[in-house]
Amino acid sequence: MIDETQKKQIEVIAAAMLDKKAKNVVAMDLTNIGTAITDCFAICNADSTTQVVAICDNVMDKMWTECKRDPIRTQGRENAFWVILDYGDIVVHIFQTEYRDFYRLEDLWSDAEKTNFEDDEQ
Repeated sequence: MIDETQKKQIEVIAAAMLDKKAKNVVAMDLTNIGTAITDCFAICNADSTTQVVAICDNVMDKMWTECKRDPIRTQGRENAFWVILDYGDIVVHIFQTEYRDFYRLEDLWSDAEKTNFEDDEQ
């Protein structure tokens, strides 16, 4: 089970995603899955590469300003089809919609507990 610090960080990540109009924002708690490489995934999608980059930049900015954390490594920002921000215990996946539909991470990790986040303005 993820701890309170991780919960707060997931909330910061989800809010940063929603600030930039990300779709289908979900967090997956992987702590009870023995083969998981991290404690939690945060996943969203967007319809354009421009929006994927904007979400990525906002997540990194908010994680630094609110949690004092920079990602250990990043992957995919240069083409913005699927960006990964690795914070060690939390891995953020920002997909262009068609790539999220193709890779279906939620199905691969279907045993994980999921939390959906929605924009309050919807």
